[in-house]
Amino acid sequence: MSQLQFVPRIHTTSLIVIPARLASSRLPRKMLLRETGKSLIHHTFEAAQRATRPEGVCVATDHEEILNEVRSFGGQVAMTSPTCASGTDRVAEIARSRPDIDIFVNVQGDEPELAGASVDLVVELLERDPSLMMSTLATPIRRREQWLDPACVKVVFDGQGRALYFSRAPIPFVRDWHDDLLTQNPPNFFQHVGLYAYRREFLLQIAQLPPAPLEQLEKLEQLRVLDAGYKIAVGVVDEPTVGIDTPEDYAAFVRRVRSR
Repeated sequence: MSQLQFVPRIHTTSLIVIPARLASSRLPRKMLLRETGKSLIHHTFEAAQRATRPEGVCVATDHEEILNEVRSFGGQVAMTSPTCASGTDRVAEIARSRPDIDIFVNVQGDEPELAGASVDLVVELLERDPSLMMSTLATPIRRREQWLDPACVKVVFDGQGRALYFSRAPIPFVRDWHDDLLTQNPPNFFQHVGLYAYRREFLLQIAQLPPAPLEQLEKLEQLRVLDAGYKIAVGVVDEPTVGIDTPEDYAAFVRRVRSR
């Protein structure tokens, strides 16, 4: 994979794309759940709209029911191929038809409490440094159980905020453990937050690449980018976004909405 040559525009444009599938193994049809009075995809769409840097929000879906739902609340939506293997592929499909957009932000459809400032940060990281092709976020880990949990993806990055590695393993490994390591500032451990921004040309290229060996072992798509020799900028936020993956997650979200 040859390094992309990128000449930045004087004015950078960005767009949020929310990939939204109807199928979901752990929480069937979760995008259309509406115990709060609004569908989950509607909540996520509204959360994404709180960002100020992107020019708009578009849902990329593979199912007519989601298409109709987004249209019902006046959102922008596009049908994408049912053969897309990942959310990144759906975002890339939108990017192919939007040469007017420089930066695409991939927001998961099951993150209805996403902070607009988090979206603005991943865009700002790319606006700040034209040499960077991709950005993401991390948040401090303050509990050892979380650091040890394989479901919590960890990231380590260098002094310039560039990702060195992502892993389900507890990284960095500590030879001589003491609990004070969890409370130190700057933090020693970071959880990866799965929010991404990509430059258009880069997104179209990585969507064509086969999975990398490390990616296949860890089941982490972002390792494909590091394996290909590219840098990923990492911004730090205080709190992670809370995704809705299970019935328990959704029930807790409904309770939070009703208590507001």
